[in-house]
Amino acid sequence: MSSGAADLRQRKKQNCTESDKMAPEEKSKENSKLGRSPKYMLVQRFAKLFFGCLAAVTSGMMYAVYLSTYHERKFWFSSRQELEREITFQGDSAIYYSFYKEMLKAPSFERGVYELTHNNKTVSLKTINAVQQMTLYPELIASVLYQASGSEEVIEPVYFYIGIVFGLQGIYVTALFVTSWVMSGTWLAGMLTVAWFIINRTDTTRIDYSIPSRENWALPYFACQVAALTGYLKKNLNCSAEKFCYLLVNASTYTFVMMWEYSHYLLFVQAVSLFLLDSFALAQTEKVHEVYRIYLFSLIVGYLLQFENSALLVSPLLSLVVALMLSKSLQMNMKKSTFVSRLLKIMYIYLVLTVAVTLNFLLKMFIPHKENEHLLKFIEVKLGLNTTKNFTMNWLLCQESLQAPSQDFFLRLTQSSLLPFYILVLIICFFSVTQVIFKRICGEPLKETVKLEDGRIGERPEIVYHVIHTILLGCLAMCLEGLKYLWTPYVCMLAAFGVCSPELWMTLFKWLRLKAVHPILLALILSMAVPTIIGFSLWKEFFPRIMTELTELQEFYDPDTVELMTWIKRQAPVAAVFAGSPQLMGVIKLCTGWMVSSLPLYNDDDLLKRNENIYQIYSKRSAEDIYKILTSYKANFLVIEDSICNEVGPVRGCRVKDLLDIANGHVVCEEGDNYAYSKYGRFCHEIKMNYSPYVNYFTRVYWNRSYFVYRINTVISFQS
Repeated sequence: MSSGAADLRQRKKQNCTESDKMAPEEKSKENSKLGRSPKYMLVQRFAKLFFGCLAAVTSGMMYAVYLSTYHERKFWFSSRQELEREITFQGDSAIYYSFYKEMLKAPSFERGVYELTHNNKTVSLKTINAVQQMTLYPELIASVLYQASGSEEVIEPVYFYIGIVFGLQGIYVTALFVTSWVMSGTWLAGMLTVAWFIINRTDTTRIDYSIPSRENWALPYFACQVAALTGYLKKNLNCSAEKFCYLLVNASTYTFVMMWEYSHYLLFVQAVSLFLLDSFALAQTEKVHEVYRIYLFSLIVGYLLQFENSALLVSPLLSLVVALMLSKSLQMNMKKSTFVSRLLKIMYIYLVLTVAVTLNFLLKMFIPHKENEHLLKFIEVKLGLNTTKNFTMNWLLCQESLQAPSQDFFLRLTQSSLLPFYILVLIICFFSVTQVIFKRICGEPLKETVKLEDGRIGERPEIVYHVIHTILLGCLAMCLEGLKYLWTPYVCMLAAFGVCSPELWMTLFKWLRLKAVHPILLALILSMAVPTIIGFSLWKEFFPRIMTELTELQEFYDPDTVELMTWIKRQAPVAAVFAGSPQLMGVIKLCTGWMVSSLPLYNDDDLLKRNENIYQIYSKRSAEDIYKILTSYKANFLVIEDSICNEVGPVRGCRVKDLLDIANGHVVCEEGDNYAYSKYGRFCHEIKMNYSPYVNYFTRVYWNRSYFVYRINTVISFQS
């Protein structure tokens, strides 16, 4: 094993110029054996590269056009008024887009940034740094591009904004195409990746539900980073391609960190994958540590440009990277003999994990940070280590995205044939990787180049990386359904790579010891025939459905919300503060610009407490209690939603009013029976009766079928 490791280091130390000089000679010898001239091979490779890139770019553009067309058909977007268009942004999406509007209204970019970083016109009695707290760099970039490109006279702001998001989704698909192409060697795998991605759109992307969400802005950059990292890890990569991949990994990693507040968690999973890859000496150590340096650079620059965001300093990614850097010298000096190397290998892994955990603990002790403690409590409750009656915690546990995946999810993936082929490919790759790791432990060195007839796909470092990465992401997705949007795209990519890769089929045939038919010929045939059959069946079954989606007009119209927003803009005072559910407050802030008492954000303890307090309007509390809560936030108007007050959910214990009753101790469930312990009726019902003491505190000023608006009286008259 020590000799194999020494050979690996020696190969890494070989400079680019030497490898570039050797490559043409080796290629010319190979070409002469095949009876082909170097010029013929150059033209062939150029044609393959040209048509592959054309197919990748075309796939991305067509997907972006598909999303735009589907969005238009779903909302009748072009035929709506501006207010009706803005209502389609719900919850946190409305807040993100509202800040984009504010940037466009600002007299200058500098003034707009200042108003966002010192924002006191959104949440009552609270000044927030919206750029840091909500990661508004996408909105800053979009506003700059809109004004700098002179698009004011060409396109409306909303079309420009969603057009950028749809364009990024096209880049997302292109990056997955390229990743599968690089791994398999054929762009047929890229086409199959795109087909599976689009067919399983409900499970691969959240673009249908929340266009401005941070992950829709960030994940395309992560996909580009994964594509570049896949190429960077390949063996025998020429100097120019290696430099290009390195620069792309650098740029995309940093951009990803800036676009999403939770990006460092996903990069931590990737870093763990690379750590395991390097621990078994299956990749060039220097390349892996170059990626660690990129992580370190991105975190430091991100910390500085995100207004000294302490969350990046206490992130597990930083602790792991620093631990790996500190342990690098031990890793390089431990390969002295077979027995010592095995012993020190275990010690090295233990050392890295110990240092990482200790360092993260120390950083959290000495660095002031606002880490979301409710997330840690959520994990405890989710794992059954604790129980709670806290409203916010139970509300999070009831969210569909935080539940385990349903059977429908696996059924959809199976119906599109994605899951069966993914499992097949993963099993073959996993056992091949395990076989290679076992041989490395036994001291067998890796081959310089793996040929097709060797049937050892597990020796390719980029394949090992993707196997580990997809397993880790899959484990997370099995715990929380919301994380399936991180895992499923790479399921599409890995499955498509596998069925189109002759190496994978050859690995399988080696195990089966196939002798009846020439295994190499059969592997080449299957790598073309299987994806062709899959593509044809997908085209026959799912293409008509996709075309139906694009031709069928869907009606989305919410007249009650339109009437409410119109009334607020016409009748409510400009300085008024509205209170209600956080989701509705986001829409009110976007459509009217009026100040609100809460926001649909869950990364701030104060906002979480506000949301819980204002949700009490749907609990069994007295009029005086609710009045004190609302006036403490300087609210002038209260909006009650009939859909929440009269909610009939499929899961009874997950309705907002049920969660409030449990948190307030107003309902105790024993063997299916409910016992009420509150002497007050439900506030949202009682206030509609217009009797004392409710009319003393609140005056109804507007109502329709869905909303009831009450003015919060400043002068209270206690009359029966």
